Amino acid sequence: MRLSRIYSVLWRTTALSPFTRNLPVVSRLALTILPAAFLPGRSCASSNIDMPGTASPAVEGFAPFSHSGESFQTYYKVFGDLKTRTRAPLIALHGGPGLVHDYLVPFADLTSKNDIPVILYDQLGNGRSTHLKDKPPTFWTVDLFIDELVNLINHLGVHDGFNLVGHSWGGILASEFEVRRQPEGLKHMILTDSLAASSLWNKANGELWQAFPDDVKAGMAAGMSDPKAFHAALLHFHATHGCTVRPFPKEYTDTLDQVFGEKGDPTVAMSPVLKDWTIIDRLHLVRVPTFVINGANDISKDYVVAPFFEKIQKVKWVTFQKSTHSPFWEEREKYMQLVGDFLAL
Repeated sequence: MRLSRIYSVLWRTTALSPFTRNLPVVSRLALTILPAAFLPGRSCASSNIDMPGTASPAVEGFAPFSHSGESFQTYYKVFGDLKTRTRAPLIALHGGPGLVHDYLVPFADLTSKNDIPVILYDQLGNGRSTHLKDKPPTFWTVDLFIDELVNLINHLGVHDGFNLVGHSWGGILASEFEVRRQPEGLKHMILTDSLAASSLWNKANGELWQAFPDDVKAGMAAGMSDPKAFHAALLHFHATHGCTVRPFPKEYTDTLDQVFGEKGDPTVAMSPVLKDWTIIDRLHLVRVPTFVINGANDISKDYVVAPFFEKIQKVKWVTFQKSTHSPFWEEREKYMQLVGDFLAL
């Protein structure tokens, strides 16, 4: 069913609860993930971009992580003071699999504006965390990344109360963590520009690629067999479907360069973690209030994220009309306002 699109807020619940009891039900006027990374066609004038906020000073560190008898390091960055916190911290899970935390720095706005501690980190194999180029593809699993997340939560001492925001692949990780482990401390979950099944993601991806020139399609098809052509094609695609802020935020391009650039490490990005993946038949197991977000020109088209809204019991869905795959950059102020309001519920 095609729904009209202007601005969108949609709530669903199977019964009245504290999550929805005092909230107005607003008719849906508009709604809306790369392995989850970035979309065709529009340019975005700077006048349409919300001005960024000022990030708070950050504390950096490494969390020791043991897995299958081996020892690794997970790099993290914390905005705000976890020891004196009065709000549950928000842990941001980056996309990929295989990207890094850099492009998620806008979430630090929630620290300066809402007094919410924000935790960013590089997942294993990426960024400043331990790289493992010699590991076989079978090493990289959803459970591995969940175990790493649990370890980080315990290391930082926030297991008694925390929120999750997962972007693209990060949304897969967040939802799988909730469904598989049912963590007691999880209070809210935000799935931004994510996907409920790889088949839906691949369908949307294929539809969007049809609009691109043959040389760009060839670069993407070549993959890492021709790294330069692949990187160029990826940037071309992201310029339309990933982030329409101009010039590209440095944190955004740095993220892609660390993975697909000349000196990048695409080990995790090239792993088959998402092959034939779906969570649709398990979404009824999600217990916590969930906020689903996508962009009007997102790779995460409506049908890619719709199962979240249809299957999760306590859920809100918003589509940002001036955004692609990065509404936290493209409509930053509005995005952080809505996320801050959601986390206050």
